[in-house]
Amino acid sequence: MFNRPIQTVRQPADRPTDRAGEAPARRPHTSQPHNSPHGRPNTRRAPGARHNRRRRTGPAPMRHTGMPALPDIQQKIPPNEKGRFRFIPLGGCGEVTRSCYIYEYEDDIVIVDMGLQWPDEDMPGIDYLIPNIEYLKPRRKNIRGIVITHGHYDHIGAIPHLLDALGNPPIFATALTRGVILKRHEEFSHMQKPQIHVITPESKVKLGSIGVEFFHVNHNIPDSVGVVLKTPAGTIVHTGDFKFDHTPVNERPADFARLTELGREGVALLVSESTDAEFAGHQISEADVQKSLETIFVAAPGRIIAATFASLLTRIQQLIWLSEKYNRKVLIEGHSMKENVAVAQALKYMDVKKGTLIETKDLHNYPDNRVTIACTGAQGEDRAVLMRIANGEHKNITLKPHDSIVFSSSVIPGNEATVQRLKDVLFKKASKVYHYATMDIHAGGHAKRDELKTMMELTKPKFMIPIHGNYFMLKLHAELACETGIPRQNILITEDGEIASIGRDDIKKLKETVPIDHVMVDGLGVGDVKEVVIRDRQHLAGDGIFVIITIVDSKTGRVRTSPDIISRGFIYLKESQDMLKDVRQRTRKIVEETTTHGGRPINWTHVRDNLREKIGQYLFDKTKRRPMVLPVVIEI
Repeated sequence: MFNRPIQTVRQPADRPTDRAGEAPARRPHTSQPHNSPHGRPNTRRAPGARHNRRRRTGPAPMRHTGMPALPDIQQKIPPNEKGRFRFIPLGGCGEVTRSCYIYEYEDDIVIVDMGLQWPDEDMPGIDYLIPNIEYLKPRRKNIRGIVITHGHYDHIGAIPHLLDALGNPPIFATALTRGVILKRHEEFSHMQKPQIHVITPESKVKLGSIGVEFFHVNHNIPDSVGVVLKTPAGTIVHTGDFKFDHTPVNERPADFARLTELGREGVALLVSESTDAEFAGHQISEADVQKSLETIFVAAPGRIIAATFASLLTRIQQLIWLSEKYNRKVLIEGHSMKENVAVAQALKYMDVKKGTLIETKDLHNYPDNRVTIACTGAQGEDRAVLMRIANGEHKNITLKPHDSIVFSSSVIPGNEATVQRLKDVLFKKASKVYHYATMDIHAGGHAKRDELKTMMELTKPKFMIPIHGNYFMLKLHAELACETGIPRQNILITEDGEIASIGRDDIKKLKETVPIDHVMVDGLGVGDVKEVVIRDRQHLAGDGIFVIITIVDSKTGRVRTSPDIISRGFIYLKESQDMLKDVRQRTRKIVEETTTHGGRPINWTHVRDNLREKIGQYLFDKTKRRPMVLPVVIEI
């Protein structure tokens, strides 16, 4: 398509490679889907579905083991050139989640967003991943503030883990976003409370030499903003997650006038999201979604059970309005959804008449045709509300033949099979099942190609960097920018950890990179689970574990009793007695050959290693499987 390629850089050979995941092409762990409000991907734990498997009572200390020492980092990255500013993504460029972007002018640093990322399916036990902040630690005195664009967890979820390590800098967020951040902070009660300054789209803040302004955008959570960073080297427009909805529900349209004004004033750099860069046209309007939902309310003979993302407050508001119009009570089911609704109500971002919302215990007081249940579980998550209802596992709600089920969300790539299984169950038990493929009952929150093009035409940037996407999304967005009229040499694709340097006349990428090693959160541990632990967990999940417990006389080296064997996830012991008998005999022989023919004192490490290797080979020869063999040798 082009005579000269758009600038890009190959991933260094010593940097961990990424795997394909929920969205096609590259993403380290879990990309957020194109139309998801970032509630939850795949079958993993997330706000918007069910809560994490372990509820944390406080923050874990930051333990970024295995990373470069801080002095090495300081020596490696050259100081910023005078009159230029830097853009460094710590997440969000190569995946759609874990958004965290650094803007740096001379000695001033402003961070935009600090999100988490859900783990891939080959990361068992991991709750989520957060950005690596080793680059920021020695520069924390230069951090003037953290600006948050909206309240989705992939933009705010890492704040409790990283704030203390960064010196607890001030946070700037809209009122609803502040409410969601503080609600999440309740799970980290031992941590210093964040300093959050409430801003509006009209606010202006001075952070060092960087002036920060805002503009209203539409997304699928209210109170979302884009960010304007005014530096001595030029103005930067950071879109955040956005779409252009001319008839939104419960909020005003995006601020086209402000974007046009910025374009007239001159924008040096546009940093724009790329999530739906592969899709032509525009997102459908929330007004159209509400019309489609209303047809369901008119036709439904019994209860309406509507599943959506917990953070999709606009959709929940629509369900409440329609329920009030058609004389229905509304039951909110799902921990995260209840919390989000409570925050939105307290801040008056939701309009709910007194008496509309009911508790589970009151459900039986109303006829079925006067009840709407809004719940989590539209992605087929195992323990989310809708799946428990479908499987007959919910303690208060049982499916009835005249129920109408509404999937008011798109299917996250990677969840197709689980959602289809859930639909099969529901189609057998419910009167009617509605989903976005058959009706316009869900609108995505991300700009499609025409909207991305409009953003560029309004702001008229000199330079452009695509963000918030898998690599192929970034590349498609860059190509669209070129088609829109931005010169090829002024478009730069950056991946996580790469450093873009922007001056008045050029944009370039430094050869140096900042650390982006995965920082995994597992229970109360942050950064203490490394790749070797993940490989062990994958091994256990794939082939199981085989434990051999042997008691050995330390004086004679003889095995005292028949070895005990424990197998989990490998073989069923009761049906494998012949093989187990053979393993016991081999264990005795291997141990005694090693202990009686060797010198004194006995090298017990060698005994265990020999046992692990030979029994492991025997099990593979018999089963063609490689369980984790753990020999336990007890000396007496």
